[in-house]
Amino acid sequence: MNIRRIHLQQTDSTNSYLRTLPPGVEDMTVVSTDYQTAGRGQGTNTWESEPGANLLMSVAVRPVTVPVREQFLLSMAGALAVGEALSTYTDGISLKWPNDIYWNDLKMSGTLIETSVAQGVLQRCIFGIGVDVNQTVFLSDAPNPVSLRMVTGREIPVGEVADRVVECLARRLGQVMRGEREEIVSLYHERLYRREGFHTYRDAEGCFSAAIRQVATDGHLQLCDTEGRLRSYAFKEVAFVL
Repeated sequence: MNIRRIHLQQTDSTNSYLRTLPPGVEDMTVVSTDYQTAGRGQGTNTWESEPGANLLMSVAVRPVTVPVREQFLLSMAGALAVGEALSTYTDGISLKWPNDIYWNDLKMSGTLIETSVAQGVLQRCIFGIGVDVNQTVFLSDAPNPVSLRMVTGREIPVGEVADRVVECLARRLGQVMRGEREEIVSLYHERLYRREGFHTYRDAEGCFSAAIRQVATDGHLQLCDTEGRLRSYAFKEVAFVL
């Protein structure tokens, strides 16, 4: 892939900055920053980060070969890539649906994905990636953050982590765009958080115990509860009870 890289000392949001750039000839555009003044998580969530301590990065690609109905494949590829990069530093990495990265039961990374569609074709996909690299004290009400430094006991260059994530992302997204999707789907399921056994979840009706059946290519999480009933959920319709 032909990759353009931009680094900013500070910006409101790397996703927002990337949206202002005109389309280029590059296959992938990467914008990173030392500090975000308005970093976002999913929905109304924010992403807490000490200046210079963590990886704050957005990546734009043009996935025109990916059918709109299968765009969750991009989310699968993104989660798989970030997970693979972090697995070079520690064991215990898994992918929590839809695209968070966990170390055991603690969250190390999250990704906010934005897509644009025109005339029925995916024109652009932006991955807003945050990885807790060197921060050791978290002041927000996030329930379970953890950083690479807390796990490994050493400070890790943020740029090194960024390079590994970009390398893995380019490889996995290239597979999706070439139509080589079976490996992405298989590895995503293989590395899912809570892939085996029954665990506690909560939906609009309350808590229940279920096992993961699969994640469909439209992004729905399919669970099978203890009564054998199949339950299907879109994002935010079900919560993992930790």
